[in-house]
Amino acid sequence: MLNILQELIKGKDILILGFGREGQSTLRRIRQVGSAASVTIADQAGASPEDTSIKVISGPAYMDTMDDYDLVFKSPGVVLPKDPEYYQCQFTSQMEVFFTAYRDRIIGITGTKGKSTVTTLLYHILKENQRDVVLAGNIGIPAFDILEDIGTETLLVCELSCHQLEYIHVSPHLAVLLNIHEEHLDHYGTMERYVHSKQQIYLHQRPEDLLFCGQEVLPDTDTCQSQIYSVSDQQNISDICLDGLCVHFGPYNYQIPANDIHLLGHHNHIDIAFDYAICRTLGLSDEEFDTALRTYHPLPHRLNLIGTKDGVRYYDDSISTICETTIQALKSIPSVGSILIGGMDRGIEYDDLIRFLSTDSVPHIILMAATGKRIFDEIQQNYPDFAQPERLVLVDTLEEAVQKAKELTIPGTACVLSPAAASYGIFKNFEERGDVFKKLVFES
Repeated sequence: MLNILQELIKGKDILILGFGREGQSTLRRIRQVGSAASVTIADQAGASPEDTSIKVISGPAYMDTMDDYDLVFKSPGVVLPKDPEYYQCQFTSQMEVFFTAYRDRIIGITGTKGKSTVTTLLYHILKENQRDVVLAGNIGIPAFDILEDIGTETLLVCELSCHQLEYIHVSPHLAVLLNIHEEHLDHYGTMERYVHSKQQIYLHQRPEDLLFCGQEVLPDTDTCQSQIYSVSDQQNISDICLDGLCVHFGPYNYQIPANDIHLLGHHNHIDIAFDYAICRTLGLSDEEFDTALRTYHPLPHRLNLIGTKDGVRYYDDSISTICETTIQALKSIPSVGSILIGGMDRGIEYDDLIRFLSTDSVPHIILMAATGKRIFDEIQQNYPDFAQPERLVLVDTLEEAVQKAKELTIPGTACVLSPAAASYGIFKNFEERGDVFKKLVFES
């Protein structure tokens, strides 16, 4: 891959836009190949590279001089003021260079929800069956930092965020688009722009490539050249069907051992259906898939049982940032006694969740922070028929919410943190929110 990077930057003035972990990784590789005419770093907060001769642009105007450079390596978290076509410079990214080098061996996975589970489960199953495989993408390790782990036959299982896909011009050989729900509108402005970023997973595929996608996000044939396998829980309309606990895929039928695995709920069974079809396509047997599935443990903060205190089971689903995941949490966990909802308000609609909460039997709905107040106000103003509104408890903070849950949740039932909202502005990320929840639950 380094030869591709060397040719790409040869003789050019390079700007690294954003100097977080990925930007630092990009600089290390650019210095390693050493063919650029110049390298500059642009980061709003500033930067302190080891090579003090490298120019650094910082402050509010750090993106004002991008057209002075030939090639800009944009980090995923950086939001451009204008679309790329309005600039004279060329934009690329670490992930685009990585895809250019390895696309034929990449299994790229994206979707609003479930991508981390599908990615890590697939990696686990392949690894447990002695396949030469590396985990990459949106997992906290920059792609340029794993190059030494990649052999000539290595499969690359990549989780991909919308930000990593947004301006990419290469799609993987095997692409997975799980679903698309309203999300990240604070970044994209419109749902159409967000959807397009996700569709990049297949828009540049070739006829010999494969796409596994949810039935509800099935692409038009004029936008996707690859062979498409649709996935759903509706019989006779998709190529891969989850019928109860049985996955049907062509001549194959696999019964999910729901009582013997750690993944809870129908939405996780859909994720298993995706991975089962991919694994069969890669040549694994049902026995190989089943044995590895039973040893998989979910990632933290994803509908995890974190323990029991005073007879109440506590579940951490802090990763929940949309209505659908909170609805699935209530459907998946037996005997929910209380649910904690709310966080940063990004302007998404909560009508579906409100309607579900009205019909659900959960006895205590604890609403917190900006979105909690908004949901509470919308119920008061727009839903006069909301069933048993006395179930609603409005608080300001997660700390108050946990305290109320301890007071109200009866032994033998469950308390679930499933916020249906982002954590930013309150916590650093959803992981910190989940960690704080656990600490509050078990502190004396």
